Amino acid sequence: MSIDHDDPQTPSEDTSSETPKENLVHFNPWRDFNDAAPMVDVFGDEPDPDQIARFMEVVFGYCEGLIPVRSFIDKGQGIDGRPHNIWIEADEAVTDKMATFANWAAREGAAVYVIPGTVAAPGQAKAADILQMQTVVVDIDSGDIAAKRAHLERHLGPPTMIVESGGITAEGQRKAHVWWKLNEPAEGSDIARVTRLRGDIAAKVGGDMHFRSAHQPIRVAGSVYYKNSLKTQVQIVELNADRERDLGEFIEAVADMPPAPGVNLSPDFTAPEKPRVDEVLVTPVREGGQDDWSRFEGASAAIGYFIRMVHEGRLSKDEGWEAICGYNAAMLRPQWPVERLKRESERLWAIHVEKHGPPLIRLDSAAPAPNEMPAFTLGALLDDDSPMPADIIAPRVLTPGGLLVLGGAPKVGKSDLLISWLVHMAAGQPFLDFTPPRPLRVFYLQAEIQYHYLRERMQQITLPPSLMAGARDNLVATPKLKMLLDTEGSVHVAQAIRRAFPAEPVDIICIDPIRNLFDGGPDGGGENDNSAMMFFLKDRVEVLRDHINPDCGVILAHHTKKLSKQQVKDDPFLALSGASALRGFYTSGLILHRPDEESPQRKLEIELRNGPALAPKIIDKVKGEWVEINPMNERLVRAEVGAKHDAERDRKGEVICGLLYEEALQGRMYTMTLFAETFENTAGLGGQSIIRERLNVLTTKGYVKFVRGAAATALDLAAERSKYGYLCVETMRLATSRKHIDPDTGEITSELIDVLPSHYKCPQTGAVLPVENPFVWVYRDTQEAR
Repeated sequence: MSIDHDDPQTPSEDTSSETPKENLVHFNPWRDFNDAAPMVDVFGDEPDPDQIARFMEVVFGYCEGLIPVRSFIDKGQGIDGRPHNIWIEADEAVTDKMATFANWAAREGAAVYVIPGTVAAPGQAKAADILQMQTVVVDIDSGDIAAKRAHLERHLGPPTMIVESGGITAEGQRKAHVWWKLNEPAEGSDIARVTRLRGDIAAKVGGDMHFRSAHQPIRVAGSVYYKNSLKTQVQIVELNADRERDLGEFIEAVADMPPAPGVNLSPDFTAPEKPRVDEVLVTPVREGGQDDWSRFEGASAAIGYFIRMVHEGRLSKDEGWEAICGYNAAMLRPQWPVERLKRESERLWAIHVEKHGPPLIRLDSAAPAPNEMPAFTLGALLDDDSPMPADIIAPRVLTPGGLLVLGGAPKVGKSDLLISWLVHMAAGQPFLDFTPPRPLRVFYLQAEIQYHYLRERMQQITLPPSLMAGARDNLVATPKLKMLLDTEGSVHVAQAIRRAFPAEPVDIICIDPIRNLFDGGPDGGGENDNSAMMFFLKDRVEVLRDHINPDCGVILAHHTKKLSKQQVKDDPFLALSGASALRGFYTSGLILHRPDEESPQRKLEIELRNGPALAPKIIDKVKGEWVEINPMNERLVRAEVGAKHDAERDRKGEVICGLLYEEALQGRMYTMTLFAETFENTAGLGGQSIIRERLNVLTTKGYVKFVRGAAATALDLAAERSKYGYLCVETMRLATSRKHIDPDTGEITSELIDVLPSHYKCPQTGAVLPVENPFVWVYRDTQEAR
């Protein structure tokens, strides 16, 4: 174990099950038999149970399992002692047990460390043993500590906790551990994301890079720091206990964070007393120590360099081995035997994997690289009359080997539209005039909806049973994935696609959304970085497609950023979130947006690179199915103002019908002229002419009918000269002069009689015609006119 750092570097042999049995102490509070009253140490601090409790809550509050704990004598005290390893259950008693152990360690002059994760059984402490981690930490142990802390807070927001570890830099600043608590423990593949994130943060602020390893231990806040004759307390100096982060969002924030001033992210393969790799790769070396470095040093440096390239996914294993063999043949004089070269490569590979975790093996493209760049004369292109390849989705929406991007704001219905579209394609049926040549094999790689809610959404699709049956086996969807589409993730996806379609190649690979699976490459750039976006498209998406089926189409679902309505109208594809490289790369782009936030209708903008332009589509979901709306029925000018006028006309119609009904209950009925004169400027109805216009519409639509002639006389209404007679509405009742006495209460009220229409206005001719059945109220339109 190295003790040159505040926090020990932890090779697997120090904390694994291979640790000597005599060094393992299975600790519990009952082992501490010292029951003497504690003495105050006037020369230093004592363990602080309150700080230990707060530290354990931040680091392990959500975790389950055993916490690996270690203590050993800090250097510089002039005393020796063996390390002690214990495993504490992450339960309600964890604070008391840790405080007891810290008190014991303080009396022994020992520091206390934990691995910030839990394992399943005592004796486990390797990186592969870690089951859960709920924090991200960076150890800032050099340089301008205050400036680096300020840089982190400026770009990542306030951390959950800052701990001063007790060490002091050469410039006199206190070394610090900066902690961020996650809103849920990371498990499985997410642990690799956490450790990679710890390394990225450390790289960008010049922190301790050893925290790329999941089993790297760290000091416990509230314990005592002993080093170089200095005794002090490991202290929490800032605590925001309720500050938690979502892992996916935090990864995006770190990706967007620039390096701190003075930090260089360019690779550095130099080390003291070792040759530089860039010199090794081009410098021959002879046996017998005749050169600046030996053949062994040169071969080790070159092999290590190519191993890193393979481990990071920049070379395949075959390419890495070819590069190692090429160096051996070109630079070693004489060459190493192949057996020795292979043995040394395997040894260094095992060490590298143990130190840095599982490799990110790159997918090799299924399409071999051409020996010569293809180029064609104009004449050859003009004379080639071979048939065009069939569209995957016509007309030219998705072509063989093409890339389609579907963008839309959150909650606009993008995923719902996409699922319906994919079901139609899998069944071989047209969708919004997008037509497949046959039932397509579709792999839907989605990373938003968990299994049970994905199942519920699929069961709620209201499409014809025959269409659902046709897509039943051709559409394969994943539940929410906790992974990135990096080199390791690409391997898993490729295996899943082959398992889903073992007999025939897949036709469409759909990724929904880009953001949740985005991998910006070794430099860790975000979606807004052109280089990172091009890396994702070329080294992730294209490599995956070429590995599975070079002719299959790819659909990417992507979020849009907020733009004004005018900006969206001028160029809707500027709304695509992320780098401009995306728009220059895809073959088809679709943007789904809602021009009017108060209208359910959406507009689908279409941009094609491999075909003629397609007009935008107005679409809506009617009875569970997406349908295209005829744009001739939509207003083109002042749509918002027109909608308000429509609403005002509807309101006036409802007021008129309500007044006719209420007035009848008071014993009053009206002709059209009398009603307009009586209620002029009442309830916002406007003047007589406006009221008569509304009444003409309501009578034509059938919401108002007439009582005239004998029907009016039967109601004791006065004779009228009106062309139409008295106005009536559905379920109208008229108060008569006859009185009704309630036998129970004695209340006297006017007797009410039903008013049934005798005539109606013919919607074709405008003539007044007798009603065939006054008990059946017939409306003319399907859309209310009121």
